[in-house]
Amino acid sequence: VAPSNFDLRLDKAQLALSSIGQFDTRATPLQMAMISAAVAGDGTVRRPYLVERTTRRGGGTLGTTGPRTLHQAMSASTAQQMRELMTDVVEEGTGTVAAIPGATVGGKTGTAQHGVGNAGTPYAWFTSWARPDDSMQPAVAVAVVVEDAAANRGDISGGGFAGPIARSVMEAVLDTRDHGDH
Repeated sequence: VAPSNFDLRLDKAQLALSSIGQFDTRATPLQMAMISAAVAGDGTVRRPYLVERTTRRGGGTLGTTGPRTLHQAMSASTAQQMRELMTDVVEEGTGTVAAIPGATVGGKTGTAQHGVGNAGTPYAWFTSWARPDDSMQPAVAVAVVVEDAAANRGDISGGGFAGPIARSVMEAVLDTRDHGDH
């Protein structure tokens, strides 16, 4: 486990690098999935939870955990603009591998440098969300990072390595939703 980081004492060049995940920026897949979920919704960041409900041996529900707001990360109009940009990435950009028939999918690919002097194998990132075409609400947000891709350094990309994994997870969630299993 490594702490996330976004330095707030940056000059303009460092801020530009940090905004695309370079320089001294670090984030976890959970943080990136939360960002994608906020973009997919109305800009609201929700508190993550591990247990949706607790049940008795016979299946009766003892308690549930529902979505709770952490904070408003962006305005609803900014979230809408980001949804359009992320949808374009999947429809005609570097994330086409994440497209799912019957759903609107938004995503962002990334290839993150790491190691001293960028000596390590790059990390392949893909952060995304999916909304079934028959729903007004997004059903799933996913972030995937592939740290040890077994490929030539120049062939590693978020769309190529992490995108297919994200698509598979989103398809599984959407399939579960369609069959009524939660």
